[in-house]
Amino acid sequence: MAREELTRLTGNGNGTCGEDDCPNVYRTASGSLVVQGDVSDAFTPPQGEGLVDIPESVLREAVRALGW
Repeated sequence: MAREELTRLTGNGNGTCGEDDCPNVYRTASGSLVVQGDVSDAFTPPQGEGLVDIPESVLREAVRALGW
C-alpha cells in the first residue's frame, strides 16, 4: 500500500520532523489505522507483526480527527 492511498490524521508535515519521519496515524480506505512511529523493543511480537512507539499526543490528535 502506498502512502498516497492513506489519509493522514495527525501532523501537518510542516514541523521540524518534515513530511515523512514524524510519529503519525493514518486511515486506510477500508477504515483500519496505520501507525508510524519509532520501533519499540518492549517485547517480541508474533512473526509478521511489529511494535511502534508514538507519543500520547499523537494518538489524541488522531482520535479528535476521527471525531471519537
